[in-house]
Amino acid sequence: MATTIIAFPEVIPASIEEPRNWYAVHTRARHEKLVAYRFRDSGIETFLPLVNEVHRWSDRKKIVQSPLFSCYVFARICATNVDRMRLLKADGVLALVGKRGEGTPIADDQIESVKCLIDQRMSWFPHPFLKIGQRVRIRNGALHGMEGILLSRNGDKTLVVSIDAIQRSLAVRLEGYELEAA
Repeated sequence: MATTIIAFPEVIPASIEEPRNWYAVHTRARHEKLVAYRFRDSGIETFLPLVNEVHRWSDRKKIVQSPLFSCYVFARICATNVDRMRLLKADGVLALVGKRGEGTPIADDQIESVKCLIDQRMSWFPHPFLKIGQRVRIRNGALHGMEGILLSRNGDKTLVVSIDAIQRSLAVRLEGYELEAA
């Protein structure tokens, strides 16, 4: 009598699945959009914040969408060597930002804060990256829950939202917002 052995593929529960984190990817100059398109075509979740800028020539003016952080694209991947290699093999990519080329995970709330500032179409301006200063959280309004570093210039309150891994920041004036220590 013959014995039949049936093998069932191993099912991995969703709870064991690797968590996905945001990573900053350093790109060649002026290759940010191309890298973001390639990542999206490969099925990699991508974030490339763009801002409208007016470019002037002698005969015309044109509104151009430029990357907010030049030479950087953000990608959300699992922290596996396979996923890292998928990023690094794309044309225009120089490296993952972080120690030993492995990349440093970026907190979801930092990416969400940048998305919120861009989506709200608030008046913001680039700001030098700061490590020193009190971290605060906004308690009301459209930016409720957003965290950043509080600055004060000539009596004006300013919140600085930073992406630690690439040492870039945005600043927004905080007129009428309640703040609390984070």
